[in-house]
This record gives sequence, C-alpha cells and structure tokens, in this order.
Amino acid sequence: MIHHHDVIIIGGGLTGLRAALQIKDAGLDGAVISKVHPLRSHSVAAQGGMNASLGNVEGEGGVKDSWKNHAYDTVKGSDYLADQDAVELMCREAPRTVIELEHMGTVWSRLENGKIAQRPFGGAGFPRTCYAADRTGHNALHTLYENMVGREIPVYEEFYLTSLVIDEGRCVGCTALDIMTGEVHGFQARAVLLATGGFGRIYDRSTNALINTGEGASLALEAGAQLKDMEFVQFHPTTLYGTNILITEGARGEGGILLNKDEKRFMEGYAPRTRDLAARDVISRAMEQEIAEGRAYPGGYLYLDLRHLGPDKIRERLPGIRQIAMDFAGVDPIEEKIPVQPGQHYSMGGVDVGMGGATSIPGLYAAGECACISVHGANRLGGNSLLETVVFGRLVADKIIEDVSSINFTEEGPIKTAMINMDIKIGDILGREEGENLFQIREAMTRTMSQGFGILREKQEMQESLQEIKKLQKQLPRVSLQNSKRELNQALVRFLELEGMLLLSEAVARSAIAREESRGSHFRTDYPGRDDVKFLKHTLIDLKDDEMRVSYKPVKLGMFELEERVY
Repeated sequence: MIHHHDVIIIGGGLTGLRAALQIKDAGLDGAVISKVHPLRSHSVAAQGGMNASLGNVEGEGGVKDSWKNHAYDTVKGSDYLADQDAVELMCREAPRTVIELEHMGTVWSRLENGKIAQRPFGGAGFPRTCYAADRTGHNALHTLYENMVGREIPVYEEFYLTSLVIDEGRCVGCTALDIMTGEVHGFQARAVLLATGGFGRIYDRSTNALINTGEGASLALEAGAQLKDMEFVQFHPTTLYGTNILITEGARGEGGILLNKDEKRFMEGYAPRTRDLAARDVISRAMEQEIAEGRAYPGGYLYLDLRHLGPDKIRERLPGIRQIAMDFAGVDPIEEKIPVQPGQHYSMGGVDVGMGGATSIPGLYAAGECACISVHGANRLGGNSLLETVVFGRLVADKIIEDVSSINFTEEGPIKTAMINMDIKIGDILGREEGENLFQIREAMTRTMSQGFGILREKQEMQESLQEIKKLQKQLPRVSLQNSKRELNQALVRFLELEGMLLLSEAVARSAIAREESRGSHFRTDYPGRDDVKFLKHTLIDLKDDEMRVSYKPVKLGMFELEERVY
C-alpha cells in the first residue's frame, strides 16, 4: 500500500508534533509516522523544564535575564563548539515558544504573583528554566497531541521506519513496517522530516526509553546525508542507581546536593562557584573521579540529598522524582537520600542540517535530537533540549512550507521498488532457521560502547572497542530470530534497530578517536586539554561504499569570544 501526503513527519515527539501543527495550519497535508503511540514518545519523560529569558525571577543584584545572557550560557556550556547564529536564533525564540505553549494549553508551574515559575539549572547565570513541576515534557507533549487531535492530523501509529527513498538525488518518501500486520507500506511525499529522537540505547546505562535507537540518523547516513559531532554524547550526573531512570536536574535546581560516602559535598572541590549546578559534563566527570578514587558506595554510586528542602517543597515541585525514588529504589526523598550514578542521557550529534533543518539531500529535513543544527556543541545545558524541539519543530516546518510550494509529486516507481526490496530483505531475515543470537550481539554492543566511549576515553581502549563493533557488524547477517511470523514480530523490529545502532556506534567511535582533545562531554585522558587550534571544528561522518569517512568543517563563531570554561 502506498500513502500520499505533502509532508511525512517521522516521529511523534515534541518536534514532530509541533511541526505537524505548523504544516496543517499552512493548509498542507501532513502526516506523522511513529513507532509508538505519540504519547509514549520519549519527550514525555523530560522532567526538568524549558529555558527562556522571561525574567520572571531576578538574578543576583536584581538583574533581569535576557536572550543574550541565555545565548552566552549556551555557548559557554557548549565549550564553544555550538554555532552561534543557531544559538542566537533559539534563544531569541525561547520566550515566544514558552508563551505559545501556554496559549495552546500547557499548564506551567506559577510564582505567587501568577507569572510562570523559573528555577535555576546547571551552567545558567539566571533562574530561567520554566517548568511544570517535574513533568514538563509530559505536560507539553499532551498539549501538542491534544491540538493534533483537534486538527485531525493523521498518525500512522506503530509503524517502524525502514528506509528513505531517494530518486535522482532527492528524497521522495520512505518505507515503513506496520508492526501490527508485518506489511511494508510506502509513503510518497514532497518532503520528509526526520524527528526520531536520540540514540542513547547504544549504551547499557541510559535514561533513554527503549525506543531511542536512532533509526532516523542511521537511515539518513545510509541515504547519503552526513552526521555531525557524533563523539559528543552527554552523560547525566543523576540517574537512579540500578535502573538509570532520570533524576531531573531540577532536583539540584531546587537546592538538592550531591554527597560522597564520607557525607562530603564533593562538588565544592570541582566547581567552587556553582558546585552542584555546574554543567553536566563537569559534574559527571567529578562523580566518575569520586567513584574511581574510592569515595563512592559499593557498586559505584553516590547520594543526592533532598531532605533539607522539606516535605512541602518536595511534594509540590518534585512529586514525580519522589514517586520514582519510592517505586524503584524503595526510598522516600523526604526522609532518605537518593542513590545516583551518571548515565547516558542525550546525543549532541546527529544529522547535519542548516538553520532551516534542511539536510544535504533535497527533500529531506531533520530537527530535534536526531539532528545537529549545533545549538548544543560539545555539551548541552539542561532545559535547552525541550526548547530546541519546539523552536526548531516550528522553524523547520516553516522552511518545508516554503520549499514544497515549488515541488511536485514524482512517479510511484521508486517507492514501489523500495517496498519490494524491503519486503525481500525482511523475508530473508525471517527465513534464517539457525544462527547468532540477536540479543547477545546487542548486549555486547552496549557494553562495548560504555567501556570504550563513556565519560572518560583513551585511544587504545577506543580502538579496541571499535574493532569489537566491527566484529559485531559482521555477525549481524548471521542472526536467526527464531520467529518467522510477520505479525507483531518485535524481534524483527529489534533486528532492524540493531542494524542502525551498530552503524551509529561506529560513527561515535570514529569521531571520538579522531578528536585528539578534550571538549565538553568528550574527555580524553590522553589529551586532557582543549585544543582550539586543531579542533575548533565540527566532525562530519560520510558513508561511501560501506566505508565510513571522517572530515571537518568550521564552527560558526559570533558575538562571544573564546575563553576558558570554568564554573
């Protein structure tokens, strides 16, 4: 079956839904493809908040916040690898975006004067993170989905993206697997938007949902687009020990403190000025050092202490965190400390796009975490990810609306061919009666990535890990799923995910090995200093004839000069 829409949006999170609303309001026929129900997209798990220079809470000395302050904190937080024109655009658009969400129906937490509440976040010079208790993503996603339903925008729910269709150098649609029936569908469009989120599940300790496997980025790479800055993978300092469920930075924004096994507030020794509200990469490395030097608890965890905040504040502003701690760790933060450890959280890298979200392939666009417009550079500040999804979800839609006015539908031939080829591929996968175990390969990949490309990195270990990833890639074609049915075959979906995950693992590995410096989340013990002479540039990954190549392009500087990054 072939479906026809002006615009196909792949991904049902905040980016995809915001783009879909903009496209619908422009009078175009847009549709969303999502491998889960949109309300189960990973955006729903975002806890802490969304940055905007509203100035509702004054900084030190009664100073008001501004978009320039927001931009400076973002560029500094990025370790000067962010493109400053993109950062300026995002920070200028931030207040409008928060107010727009409010008008759509998002219920923000409030100050006593009725204005939108704002809390401090790591690496920020002002309290600028707008929040809805500790369920900000949940509130925003439900708001956008309600607006989607009201506009009757079609959603192909539980459809898994299997290929992008390129005809004469242009993206003309895609194919997707209907998970319920096992049938391959074709989608013809004048433009395709990738909004598929991150790829955190290539690591074994991650806050990411199980669906965050990065197929948008991997299929874009296979189609001929470039990936950018894939070595920059963020590790969040506070994930719940044993499960790696996110414990929002908002907990520290409200006054929570980190303690080692000696009951010492150890961040005072690593970031004397900002302490527990330093940037995430700084705190994660500090925690890793505390663990390595024996100042953590057996098993490698530290404590986040909220008890001094008092029951009322915890119940009002951190109800979700309290529930998570009680349900999954058996501790009540009102009375007990929360055991935490760093875990993979976010992907700064992704599909290389311009300011309007266009890739190097005409007709193909990307936005949100799967893209790299480079507003985060080498390290993202908390509160900027939710902002990016909604700002660029709208702006990339505006670019698509402008571009598709001059584009006509092509013939169905390329879509039909892609469907046939994918059907043959799936038949071959399902027909293997004996072979390797899929989940053993996946576990080996996540373990290898965590060991070789975690918080601390070193050349020899990275090279050995890359060789292990290449070995796993060669094993994959020999996998047998032990399930030949097409209907509801989750093992088949896991196999298709793993193909792309191994490709992205190699992209992370090659990018990290080539960058012989430490910057933001990429810290090399053999090159511990930042090198602006050799590496003030973006890493690019190409795939040609099944060989991955690394190249570079300049960072776009602007109003903020390079300086030492200290907190």
